[in-house]
Amino acid sequence: MHLTMPKLAKPMDDAENEVLSYMDFPRAHWLQIHSTNPLERLNAEIKRRTNVVGIFPNDAAISRLVGAMLLEQNDEWCLNRR
Repeated sequence: MHLTMPKLAKPMDDAENEVLSYMDFPRAHWLQIHSTNPLERLNAEIKRRTNVVGIFPNDAAISRLVGAMLLEQNDEWCLNRR
């Protein structure tokens, strides 16, 4: 992956500790906190919306769309936790 996607390699390497942080908790808690279902749904929605647009004029346009989607999702998660 490092050779074919260099822009992605560094953030993935940098995020390793955060992604595996659930392992700092007792093993009995892992099943409750490591689920990726919400993340998978979000990634599928990002993929769906970017496919609708098709071609982006530049990287900033992609960042704006995905950033707006992430903000929207964060708002929904915050409201659901109240």
